[in-house]
Amino acid sequence: MAVDNKQSIPQEQFLNIAGNLLHRAFLDSTRTKAKNTFKALAAGKTVPLTNVEMEDKSTVRFDIALDHSEYLGSINFGAFRSSVTVLIASLGENLGKEEQIKVFTEQDNPNAMIFGVTAVTQESDEPNIMVLGANMSADNPSVLLRLLYINHEQFAAAQETA
Repeated sequence: MAVDNKQSIPQEQFLNIAGNLLHRAFLDSTRTKAKNTFKALAAGKTVPLTNVEMEDKSTVRFDIALDHSEYLGSINFGAFRSSVTVLIASLGENLGKEEQIKVFTEQDNPNAMIFGVTAVTQESDEPNIMVLGANMSADNPSVLLRLLYINHEQFAAAQETA
């Protein structure tokens, strides 16, 4: 998995970094700080997380963004944090398996990807599915982690056609 033109890290290591950063930002930090980060994300802002020093001593900046346009209901911090908690657990569970996690990339941009690990939560009888995406910058050493809610009905439609 490319992080920039100089460094490539294995998918498992990248997803471990991403999971740890999510955990630190939303579960380990104070509720006030985590909630403020959520508010900025919900308002459509990109929030800087940290800089990570790679094995070759290069530094990669990690930022985070949220797309909640497919979220069913009114998103709030509690529901978001539940989704992140389930996503982190799902990442850990999938990384514990010996098989490679499926990665979906944009047709015209292989640096934009979504990982095939889902976090399904239910709020007010509505299922919501969160996934982790990432945009790798081709110009500079930075990674944008994208938390996305996706429409659960696409899975039901896939089940019906199978």
